[in-house]
Amino acid sequence: MNATKSSTFSSTTERLISHLHGLGNVVIAFSGGVDSSVVAAAAFEAIRRHGGHNCVAVTARSPSLASWQADLAFRVASEIGIEHRFVATDEIERPGYVRNHSDRCFYCKQTLYEFLQPIATERNAVILSGTNADDLGDHRPGIRAGQIASVQTPLADLGITKPMVREIAASLGLSNFDLPASPCLSSRIAYNVEVTPERLARIDAAEAWLRSHGIEDLRVRLHHGDLARIEVTPQNFSRIIELQTHESLSEKLVAMGFTNVTLDLRGLRSGSLNEGLVTLSIERS
Repeated sequence: MNATKSSTFSSTTERLISHLHGLGNVVIAFSGGVDSSVVAAAAFEAIRRHGGHNCVAVTARSPSLASWQADLAFRVASEIGIEHRFVATDEIERPGYVRNHSDRCFYCKQTLYEFLQPIATERNAVILSGTNADDLGDHRPGIRAGQIASVQTPLADLGITKPMVREIAASLGLSNFDLPASPCLSSRIAYNVEVTPERLARIDAAEAWLRSHGIEDLRVRLHHGDLARIEVTPQNFSRIIELQTHESLSEKLVAMGFTNVTLDLRGLRSGSLNEGLVTLSIERS
């Protein structure tokens, strides 16, 4: 494997590789994030060792994919050496997704797996996701979509948590081992505000502008009235103020189509739009 630093892996990594070998041919839902990258790298290592099977990493390309994430997925797949494809998905045309209720992610993942199924059928393969053990207690309707589609979750099945995923990624030599989580752009839009290509493009442009000015870990949330709420770590609050003072940050985002711009003084919180929702734990069967 191109990405491997060492031929000696931890027992957890070895368990994952062995588990994936037992699944046969696999199609990995691949975002380029650390979770799906670990699944892809371990699956590729299993085939490198044992042969007899094949694997492919597939990235969904749609308006909800940030521009930088498409480049990341291509680069990380190349590092691993795994076969990689992009597939255009049409979730933005599906009413359940567009209306953006708290179950939006269900329709997104349902669409993704519908597009992956023909590839899996052609290869006599199973579909894998990067769901890890820590995801099971969060509000993740997409996990239910995966269960319905018989998608395998090797990380969660083996009890592998996010910190363990990062350790495995580092041992496999993946350059994105410490990459902050960055869900799809639709997750930035407040529930009950319709998801549209224009809004997704606006969020992508705003986040790209902030990234170009040195802020990597962030969210630009879009609320009713097309208000932008910026979330960054508290260490970056001063940087946001500098950008407002010297680069007219708010004017830049208003020019992109936001009506007003705010800074969330509670800081960056993954899944902050889920706050107040009732969360059901998902047990592994």
